[in-house]
Amino acid sequence: MELVSPLTFLLTSYLHPFSPTPLPLPSFSRPTLGITPQFVLTSLYLVHYLNRALISPLRSPSRSKSHLIVISAGIVFNTPNGFLLAAFLTSASTAAYLSHALYSPRFWVGIVTWAVGFAGNVYHDEILLNMRRKAIAKGKAKELDDDKQARQPHYAIPHGGLYSIISFPNYLCEWVEWFGFALAASPFPNFSLFPDAKELLVTARGAQFTEMGHLLSPFVDSISPPWVFFLVEILTMTPRAVRGHRWYHARFKESYPRERRAIVPWLL
Repeated sequence: MELVSPLTFLLTSYLHPFSPTPLPLPSFSRPTLGITPQFVLTSLYLVHYLNRALISPLRSPSRSKSHLIVISAGIVFNTPNGFLLAAFLTSASTAAYLSHALYSPRFWVGIVTWAVGFAGNVYHDEILLNMRRKAIAKGKAKELDDDKQARQPHYAIPHGGLYSIISFPNYLCEWVEWFGFALAASPFPNFSLFPDAKELLVTARGAQFTEMGHLLSPFVDSISPPWVFFLVEILTMTPRAVRGHRWYHARFKESYPRERRAIVPWLL
């Protein structure tokens, strides 16, 4: 389901629907290799999904079964996400915004933030993978009756890194990753355009949906696809982290560290 995103991204980059020219590729005939900010950002996106969609699943010794609804939901999310980000990066307006980005501190702060988040994501995922490997290496699976049972997942309390303070540091690191990407790729959403809360509440109570759309549209129009991706990740991953945190407590009871939060250190 993750593989859908880079495939859609690559196809959209090839079609470049909002630009007459394709995404420029590096050229060794140029002094700077012809590397553009769009190419850097495209590379980061593809590196993430190379790890997420191919390397990580292939290196995982065992995984729990996923329901068809989960896979379908992932495909539904990843398809438009890949399209929107590629269309954004190949657009003429983005090229104009990023024309001097290679000399901008903001761009490189975003790139470094992405790298820190990506490294943290991989590191904490590796802790979970090592837990599964150790369970199998110790021969726990061999004590079961048949191969089908031997492939059942083995659960344990993760330790190391940010696991000392939160239950899902891989999620938090992914947020850091895509925040850095959005920071490098586009301006912040214009929160000054967000409508007055009282006025918005009045229209919501009156079910005046057309009026609500008029109130919100200036702010919504200021949110570019990279920031949409970042915000949607927070909205979709937070409930999963909270449910997973509760599951840890229900399964391990008093053995699970009480000081840990679900996903935001010391807060949530």
